[in-house]
Amino acid sequence: MTQLLAPAKLNLALVVGPLRPDGKHEVATVLQAIDLCDDVTVEPADSLAIEGFAEDTIVRAALTQLAEAAGVAPSWRVRIEKRIPVAGGLGGGSSDAAAALELANSSLATPLPDEELRALAATMGADVPFFLCGGGPQLGTGDGSDLLPLDLPSSYTVVLVLPQGAHKESTAAVYRRFDERHGARGFEERRSQLLHALDGVNNSKDLATLPPNDLVSSPLVQALERLGAFRADVTGAGPVAYGLFETAEAASRAVSLLQRSGRCWIARPLSQPRSPTALAR
Repeated sequence: MTQLLAPAKLNLALVVGPLRPDGKHEVATVLQAIDLCDDVTVEPADSLAIEGFAEDTIVRAALTQLAEAAGVAPSWRVRIEKRIPVAGGLGGGSSDAAAALELANSSLATPLPDEELRALAATMGADVPFFLCGGGPQLGTGDGSDLLPLDLPSSYTVVLVLPQGAHKESTAAVYRRFDERHGARGFEERRSQLLHALDGVNNSKDLATLPPNDLVSSPLVQALERLGAFRADVTGAGPVAYGLFETAEAASRAVSLLQRSGRCWIARPLSQPRSPTALAR
């Protein structure tokens, strides 16, 4: 196996709490992978090289740490074919890193055990362990990397909208503004509301009961709801907004009316965690 599809993710809910002693924020988030994917190829090489995406830093850092942990030289050539919009809140960089870690680790004479690989992934970012899980919905707690599988419905179509002319703030800046407005107040109550709402999700439209993103909002959320989305929100630290639609036809109609608002994609949720080869090519 030398190639994997690296899926994007949605935060179907993102409840954010206070700053932790480790400098990260306490969160409770519902993570869902979707079938908008990058292609990641890893092959043996004389040294570490990343091709196809000049802006990458996380894949290089992840494989450097993997090599150090395994006691080998970082000798892989990685090619990334980007389809996931960069810096949109969809986790594309984290997903690329997870795919590269999985492929590079499998190429080692003595691969790291799964638990050790997940621990290494967590040092790369809170979303990276989720992508190692492969796609099924997960509840992320702690800094987001403590994961619990969820049984959620997946009979919906996703519309993604990257606002026209959007300039992504750094994630650190988004969290800093959250702290400045004392956004963590009431975290325990909001987290309890999220967990209670999850207990009541029996069909796709019940996802509408999940609380909104604590970090950011967008007028595109209301636009998506007016066009028929039963659930709409911003994913991650934004700026991409998403809407969940009951049918592909309804999603397509919404996209036709949102073209002037920004770049649009249609996607489907990945309902099950992947096996080691389920997303391989």
